[in-house]
Amino acid sequence: MTTRALVICPVLVREPDAGLRSPEARREEAAGLARAIDLDVVGAESLSLSAIRPATFIGKGKVEALAARVKAEAIDLVVMDCALSPAQQRNLEKAFGCKVIDRTGLILEIFGQRARTAEGALQVELAHLKYQRSRLVRSWTHLERQRGGFGFLGGPGETQIETDRRLIGERIIRIERELETVKRRRSLQRASRTAVPYPIVALVGYTNAGKSTLFNRLTRAEVMAADMLFATLDPTMRLIRLPHGGSAILSDTVGFISDLPTTLISAFRATLEEVIAADVIVHVRDISPADSDAQAHDVEAVLDEIGVADHGRRVIEAWNKVDLLDADARAALAREHETNGAAPLAISAATGEGIDHLLAGIEDRLARGRSELELTLDAADGQGLHWLYEHAEVMSRRDEDDRLRLTVRVAPDQIERVKRRFALGRPVERLRPSRTATP
Repeated sequence: MTTRALVICPVLVREPDAGLRSPEARREEAAGLARAIDLDVVGAESLSLSAIRPATFIGKGKVEALAARVKAEAIDLVVMDCALSPAQQRNLEKAFGCKVIDRTGLILEIFGQRARTAEGALQVELAHLKYQRSRLVRSWTHLERQRGGFGFLGGPGETQIETDRRLIGERIIRIERELETVKRRRSLQRASRTAVPYPIVALVGYTNAGKSTLFNRLTRAEVMAADMLFATLDPTMRLIRLPHGGSAILSDTVGFISDLPTTLISAFRATLEEVIAADVIVHVRDISPADSDAQAHDVEAVLDEIGVADHGRRVIEAWNKVDLLDADARAALAREHETNGAAPLAISAATGEGIDHLLAGIEDRLARGRSELELTLDAADGQGLHWLYEHAEVMSRRDEDDRLRLTVRVAPDQIERVKRRFALGRPVERLRPSRTATP
């Protein structure tokens, strides 16, 4: 049997970002979150608030009207698209006579269903425990009862709520220790990738923006890609080839969302460190909805929070789902590209439109700060040639009798390694900054 759910979206009229996202867009997103865990959404309603009420978040009259609707329509669950305090949640449950969850609880439920790897399950459990610890209010009388001592020890013992808090605290400590091990393992993996070296390209964006579809398009992988919120939780990495023969590691990450719970950000920090350490970040933006600007603003806010400050240098903005735009919108997008060379790249991960331009843009951005070396190799030095193709970008190759003249692009920390490998004590013929080093 499905759970009948009512979604309520309180909107403060003086909210700072009220103008970025319309009430309709908020309501549709909240309903989409509820449907993501197979709830039967029987209704979604926006409520305008002048102020937050300490006891119930919304006003007394609205509480009474919603309580009547819950009873009349036999609603099992009320989803409040806001952050409720434990007391507010308890008071609303008493008034409605049914279960009430807030936005954080709903997102945690989605994450709990979607996590597949052991690491993802640990991160979700950590966030859920931190959230649940704050919900241990005295809603039931047994939480106030004291447990007896151990006979000869005597003493009043501890109350049930204290026991629950202690057990949750101990479990949180164990999970955090396990995640520290994960963090160290990821650091070692990044160090081994640096030694290869392959640059890292991370896909970030609002949930359901098309990151996994783009990841599959670029890597020919089969990562789950669906038209639903938070289809991807566990990060995936694959090797991709760039236009001039170089390679990079592409990372698919969890989607962001407005009002992302801080407990989730802290729990997923081990995963999000892949974004922090990335050489290039591709911000995949769904250009089709009306609140696309608000979604982009939320993504940038999360990037700031996790420590990605230099947006202009590392971030490429890719406007996805252009195949869903009408002819007028596509014409306006084309005019913007003609007048502004630095305009975001228009792509469609579903149809493949603009993917070649995106790969070229990634390659150009990776080239910034890199240098080009001109090397001369013996034609018989197949091992050295293979080494260059594996560790550098071969920009051009010219065969001259028994010699090979190559122009390769090398990361700054690999220049000396290449010079030692091929110059044999002699200076290379030319060393210059990459032609694409300047914006």
